[in-house]
Amino acid sequence: MSKIIMQDIQEITTRLKDFSRKIRNKKFLVTGGAGFLGSWFCDVVIAMGGEVVCVDNLSSGSKKNVKHLLNNPNFEFVKADVCEFQVREKFNYIIHMASLAAVDVYLKNPIKTLDANLLGTKNMLEIANKQRVKSFLFTSSSEIYGDAGVIPTPETYPGNVKSYGPRSVYDEAKRAAEAYCYAYWKKHKVPIRIARIFNTFGPRLDVEHTSQYGRVIVKFIYQALNNKPVTVYGDGKQTRSFCYITDQIVGLFKLLLEPNIDGEVVNIGNNKEIKIIDLAKLTIKLTDSKSKIVFKPLPPDDPKRRCPDLRKARKLLGYEPKVSLEEGLKKTIEWMRNH
Repeated sequence: MSKIIMQDIQEITTRLKDFSRKIRNKKFLVTGGAGFLGSWFCDVVIAMGGEVVCVDNLSSGSKKNVKHLLNNPNFEFVKADVCEFQVREKFNYIIHMASLAAVDVYLKNPIKTLDANLLGTKNMLEIANKQRVKSFLFTSSSEIYGDAGVIPTPETYPGNVKSYGPRSVYDEAKRAAEAYCYAYWKKHKVPIRIARIFNTFGPRLDVEHTSQYGRVIVKFIYQALNNKPVTVYGDGKQTRSFCYITDQIVGLFKLLLEPNIDGEVVNIGNNKEIKIIDLAKLTIKLTDSKSKIVFKPLPPDDPKRRCPDLRKARKLLGYEPKVSLEEGLKKTIEWMRNH
């Protein structure tokens, strides 16, 4: 494991010290655990004395993300489809992260994307219901808001999305999966919590699939480090708000473990907006690159702005992102230089 990741995990565990008794010696089922977010989640559980069964079919995750955990007696990797996976043991917590999130991946695999979020979510909820888990965390997405008409966007915003179109297989799958969670909470009292995740970046975010804004940062860094043209879609005036991985993972753990918030839906992210053109310029500056910015056509249905309203996260979780965009960029650049 790299020095940067080790330091970041130490920071996360320090920020979560008040929850240590809820993690130590507890058993966690993490679907999509070999992915970007999932692998960090697994690392923190192990670092804090918990046990993890990581389920991933490796359709978008990578075993290299959890390679350092494979010989740990408290970690088990199971290659399986989340739609069909059946448990052999009792779990305290279920964290359902399995999904095809990169735009280029889910456009090529629309049915698998729908299945992972719909059939996979139902399967995990059935397991949670039978086992009476302490809490069930579903990682939804800011994509459910679509091209939001309210910025910063609160959890009460109903969304401005299309049910019929290329992006609907992801957007609508997440929305329907949230509806599944709601139904199991109301009918069976499954203790669900839903995180609407905004664009997150950091070490381990791959450069293979870079057509979504969560990955635009690693795309820009890769291009800049290699002095290649930095590609910006549209005029670059569209905005996003980027959350560094440590802040995101802290928020997810707090949402999972905070008492008396079953049924809540909470935005987790960073609420500092930046124009994509300015992000490109900042990346070139921080990498001391000779790259030039080039412009390409904007993809269809691309939201103009995206920024979370974090008031609910502050009230329920005491959540506040601590890592600035520039600080997170510097860490990610250093990690990518070494990998």
